[in-house]
Amino acid sequence: MMKPQRQCQRCGTCCRKGGPILHGEDLALVRRGIVSLPCLVTIRKGEPAFNPFREKVEPAAHEMIKIAGKGASWECLFYDSALFSCLIHAERPMECRLLQCWDTSAIKEVSGRDCLCRFDLIDSRDPIREQILSHEEKCPYGKAMLRLQSLSAPAPPAAALQDLTAIMRADLLLRAAMVEKLRLNLQQELFYFGRPLFQTLHHPRLRVTFSGETLHLALVPPA
Repeated sequence: MMKPQRQCQRCGTCCRKGGPILHGEDLALVRRGIVSLPCLVTIRKGEPAFNPFREKVEPAAHEMIKIAGKGASWECLFYDSALFSCLIHAERPMECRLLQCWDTSAIKEVSGRDCLCRFDLIDSRDPIREQILSHEEKCPYGKAMLRLQSLSAPAPPAAALQDLTAIMRADLLLRAAMVEKLRLNLQQELFYFGRPLFQTLHHPRLRVTFSGETLHLALVPPA
């Protein structure tokens, strides 16, 4: 009979599935520079995100800050796949310390609690706070999700596609303006403004194309 697992086997599965969400206890890691802002990505409130405990994608109940992945992968930025080890193991975030793949009760207990948000990490005098608030007002996930869901109707209202197009275009325009003005790199952009809406909002009837830098949405006929 195989003995039940009681310790980490260093297989790397957890780290390859994605970096941790940061909590209040992790604020010291950011302030000390162990984890810097360009190492983080924002999951905005209402953004479709995978819930590992419910094993499905659902709108985020609140804003969360997550350690970024590598390129198109969610593999934790601090995971060294060649050595099967964490580059900041001695000072890793709380979720990493609590996670035990053979017993997830401890990490379930803190899930969704005391999560850090962008304004916990940005200086109160930083003018980019105003741009983040403007982005949230002009490109809200709540409104975008309602419009997206309406595309499932047999005859979706034309206004739904128009509104969704306007929100996605506003998202890209604001990002482009801030990237140019503040010389943001991609990782900084993903922390300050989260992922672009056209990358996170999906529907089987929605087709996204670009003409130059202009985004276009079109309805695909139902199968």
